[in-house]
Amino acid sequence: MDYKSEYERKFVSADEAVKVVKSGDLVHYGEFMMASHVLDAALAKRKDELEGVIIRTVTCPFPPQTVINDPERKHFIYNDWHFSGASRKLHDKNLCNYIPLNYHEGPSFYDRGYVPVDVALIKVTPPDQHGYVNLGTSNSITHAVCDAAKIVIAEVNESVPRCLGGSRETLHVSEIDYFVQGDNRPLIQLPAASISDVDKTIASIILGQIEDGACLQLGIGAMPNAVGAMIAQSDLKDLGVHTEMLVDSFVDMYEAGRINGLRKQLDKGKMVYTFAMGSNKLYNFLNNNPNCASYPVDYTNDPDIICQNDNMICINNAIEVDLFGQVASESSGIRHISGTGGQLDYIYGSYKSKGGKGLICLTSTFTDKEGKMQSRIKPTLTQGAIVTVPRSINYYVVTEYGIAMLKAKSTWERAEALINIAHPDLREELIKEAEANKIWVRSNKIS
Repeated sequence: MDYKSEYERKFVSADEAVKVVKSGDLVHYGEFMMASHVLDAALAKRKDELEGVIIRTVTCPFPPQTVINDPERKHFIYNDWHFSGASRKLHDKNLCNYIPLNYHEGPSFYDRGYVPVDVALIKVTPPDQHGYVNLGTSNSITHAVCDAAKIVIAEVNESVPRCLGGSRETLHVSEIDYFVQGDNRPLIQLPAASISDVDKTIASIILGQIEDGACLQLGIGAMPNAVGAMIAQSDLKDLGVHTEMLVDSFVDMYEAGRINGLRKQLDKGKMVYTFAMGSNKLYNFLNNNPNCASYPVDYTNDPDIICQNDNMICINNAIEVDLFGQVASESSGIRHISGTGGQLDYIYGSYKSKGGKGLICLTSTFTDKEGKMQSRIKPTLTQGAIVTVPRSINYYVVTEYGIAMLKAKSTWERAEALINIAHPDLREELIKEAEANKIWVRSNKIS
C-alpha cells in the first residue's frame, strides 16, 4: 500500500485512539519535549473507566492530566526515568515514582522484555517523502519502546524539528497503528539558567582543563552553561561533541567557530547526542542539520563508545560529595531531585578515554532554610542520599576553590584533597570529622 494512503487511513481523533488502553495496561509516554499533551489529555478523560494503568515516561516537562485528575492514584500510577521539575513536585506529593537505571541500559529493558509495553503514546513530525516520521528532539529509548509496544499511537506536530541521525531517529508509517493530529503547539522551551559569579569561577577552573581538539559532554544546569559560554568566547578550536544532552550553549560554541568535530575518532565532524532541551535557537539549529547526529542512548552513553573519542571532557553537576569521594546528584536526603541519567556513564567513560577527564562540579556551600551556610562537601552523605557515582569511579571534583583528582588516592588522601576545595571557613570542622571517621593522618596538609 502507498504510504500516503496508509497514513490517511490510520488517522483518528485522540479520544478514539486512546480507547485501546485497558485497565492494568502499561502505557509509555514520549520522552522529554516529545511527550504528547494531546494524548495525555485524551487518556485523562477516561479516568473513571480505568484502574491500575501504569504510565512511564522520561522527564516529562509538564504535569500530566492523568496524574492531576487522579490524586489517589487509583486509576493511573505515574513513573519517570529522570525527573523534570514537574515530576519533582509530583514526587513531593507522592504522585510520581523514580525508575533507577544506568541510562545507557535503557533500551535493553525493552529488548529483554523487562518492560512489557501495551501502548506507546509519542509525538512525531509529519512523514517525509519516503513515509518516515521523525522522533524529533528525543531519541534515547523511543524506538525501543515502540518496538516493544503492542500498539503505537503518534501525535503529528508540525512544530517538531526533523533531527537527523545517527540511527533509529525515524519510524515508518507502517510501524505506527494510529495517528492523531496535534495542535502544532511549539516545543516547550527551557528558561535560561541563571549563572552566578560562583558558577563563573568554577567554569573558569574547568576551562583550564580543556585543550584544543577535546570532545565535550555537558550536563544540565547553570554551571555547564557557564562553561559553554566561556568556551564560545575563548580561543579553543577543533572541539568535538559526544553528549547525552544537547543544549543552547553548544549552538553558541558552534557559531563561534569552536566546534567542528574534525579531531574526533568516532563520528568525525558530527555533534552526537540522544536528546535536546533548550530554546527555539536550539530547535531551529537542529532542524534538518546534517552536522548533528541523533542516536539512541545505548550508543551515546555506553562507556565503551564514549571512550573511543580521545580527550573526553565530561562536565556534570552534583548536590553533595562526601570525604570518601561518593557523589550524590539525584537526591537531597530522601527527597528525590533528578536521576542518575548519564552522569555515571560519562564519568566512567571519560576515565577510559585517552586524555579524558570526568568532572563533578558543585558550589562549595549552600544556604539552608535557617539562613546558615552549609558545606556541600560533607563528612558523610546526608542520611538517605542516593549515591550516583561511587567513590571507586569518581574522578575529578571541582568547586570555586579548586580541583581535586581522586583516582589512586587513599581515604585520607581523598579527604585532604576534598577539604582543600571546601569553603575555608568550614575546613576545620571537616578535619575534625575526618579524624573521627579515621580518614585523616598527621601528615595531611591543607593549603
